[in-house]
Parts: sequence; structure tokens; C-alpha cells
Amino acid sequence: MPDFAYSDLKPYLDSLVPERHAELQTMEEYAAENSFPIVGPASGQLCYLLARMSGAKRICELGSGYGYSTAWFASAVRDNGSGGVVKHIVWDQELSDMARVHLKAMGFCDCTDCNCSCTRIDYHVGEAVEALKNDDSGPYDIIFCDIDKQGYPDMLPIAMDHMKPGSILIVDNMIWSGRVMDDSEQDDDTLAIRKLTALVCESDRWDAMIAPIRDGLLIARFRG
Repeated sequence: MPDFAYSDLKPYLDSLVPERHAELQTMEEYAAENSFPIVGPASGQLCYLLARMSGAKRICELGSGYGYSTAWFASAVRDNGSGGVVKHIVWDQELSDMARVHLKAMGFCDCTDCNCSCTRIDYHVGEAVEALKNDDSGPYDIIFCDIDKQGYPDMLPIAMDHMKPGSILIVDNMIWSGRVMDDSEQDDDTLAIRKLTALVCESDRWDAMIAPIRDGLLIARFRG
């Protein structure tokens, strides 16, 4: 079987994603024009599928950007039936405001006190792991993480405190453009990604793998 360039895989996988909401495409165009890192269509579709297949109703995002991955998760929660919440946590008010505009255009609610059966987006501006640490709303079905890479290892025990058996952890950038496989790469970000990989994949508390989509998604089911 001939070798192929890994860079060729991304456009192929993206081409297989079903037609998506026009607002998602607008968000993708913004990312391309402004070099803003988003998970992209194929990774977004995988996140959607994981949320749909697990029947997720409560999802927490650590590092949500301007709402692109939030939109995929919220779409899955909405398709799973009435109710549910996606917690959108980002460090920057401007990004949070952008997310509100995009997600409102897709029909998602940010109400906090109503009794409607909507899928609600809970917006929070601040340091993501600290926000999760102080969250007493109950366990999440899925926790998605895309924060500063050096914070990955310390994120894990806090995430575990907010999960239940069967909950899913998804972490972005786990291939790190191949640097995790290069022993000469010893910078703090790469070391932190390697450490998280070992903490999850070598533990009997997780069923885990890294999917080589875009920059690598760690997908792990919490055994408890």
C-alpha cells in the first residue's frame, strides 16, 4: 500500500461530512480568514456522533473559542431530545459574545430561568479548569478540553471529579502536529500532552484511544 501525505487526509475526511448549517460554514470561513484554530468539520462531526450515540444531555467545554465546537455538541444534545445543556467556557469576553451571536443564529437558547424544553447554552467567561472545579451542577456526560496544553495534566483529576461511569472525555491536539512522536521535542507543551496521554491510556480507569483526525482527538470512556 503506497504511503500518502497525512495532510491529504483532512480534506478527504472533511468532504465526507454531511451538509451542515450555514452558520457553521460562516464560522469556518472566519477561522480560515483569521487563522483561528477550530476543530474543523470532521472533528466536529465526530464530536456530534459521540454525543448522539451516548445520548448526552450535559456537556462541558473547557476552552470553547467562539462557539464552533459548542455548535456541534449543542446540535447533538438537541437531537437527543428535549432539554439538556452545553456549558461554554472561554477566557475572553469577546469570544463569548461572538459565540452567543453564532449559536443564537442556530436557534440555541441562553435562558437560565425559563421552563422551556430548549437545549440551553450556559456561557461562562474565565479560566476553564477553575470554572469546572467550582461547578456543583452535577456530573457531565461529556467533557471536551482544548485549553493551554501545559494545563492538560492538571485538568484530568478535576474532570474526573465531574464525571460518572460511562462519561466521555474528548481532548484536542493530542498528536500536536507529530511533535509527540519526536523524542527531540522536549518543550513544555509537548511534554504535557505526552503526560496526559500516559495518565489516561495507561490507567485502568479509562478505555481510551487517539483518533488521528485533524491534530488528534483523545477519546476516553470513564470507567469510574
